[in-house]
Amino acid sequence: MTYKFLLFDLDHTLLDFATGEEIALTQFLEFMEVEDIQAFKDVYRPLNQGMWKDLEKGLITKKELVNTRFSRAFAHFGRQEDGAELALRYQEFIGRQGQIFEGADDLLETLTERGYQIYGATNGITYIQENRLKHSPIGSYFKQVFISEQMGTQKPELDFYEKIAEQITGFDLFRALMIGDSLTADIQGGINAGMDTVWYNPAGLENTSHLTPTYTISNYQQLIDIL
Repeated sequence: MTYKFLLFDLDHTLLDFATGEEIALTQFLEFMEVEDIQAFKDVYRPLNQGMWKDLEKGLITKKELVNTRFSRAFAHFGRQEDGAELALRYQEFIGRQGQIFEGADDLLETLTERGYQIYGATNGITYIQENRLKHSPIGSYFKQVFISEQMGTQKPELDFYEKIAEQITGFDLFRALMIGDSLTADIQGGINAGMDTVWYNPAGLENTSHLTPTYTISNYQQLIDIL
């Protein structure tokens, strides 16, 4: 198969979200004068991850996720805070975090030199993702970045990919590849759209889902080898 259009997930695939979130959360919680920061993180992280899963399933809206995740966490500790205001404040901290995984910049440079068209496809929040890319060394490699908040839909919905196809000149579904770490968002989304998929699985996780990626890789070199 000769691929041309490479759709990359961002967080946990190219951008080191865990590191960026750790720094941003600490700075944000210090600003909010939270006494036990680790205790707060232990509550917030599973709550946040659960809400993102609910968004993928269409159970909640992006607005609900963004505007209530922090207020829910603060409520757990007996503090009543304005969720929308907290969201705006947190965006300032996380938007400065452009950390990438080692070798992500070299990967995109190699693929660019070989003539591939590189696009971002993320379920992230527009302000956060745009600013994180500006603070990263990889932003310039993308011909365009498709962000769910702007698209009005998200992975794994077919509509998300149909809107991408409409915006890429000469897009060919059979020469496109969806690359990402999430089986439920990236792989399911690619399958829904009818394109080949690459599951980026550096931790060697077991695939217990019903989904079968076209390829599974544990490092960037393996993607280059596939292409």
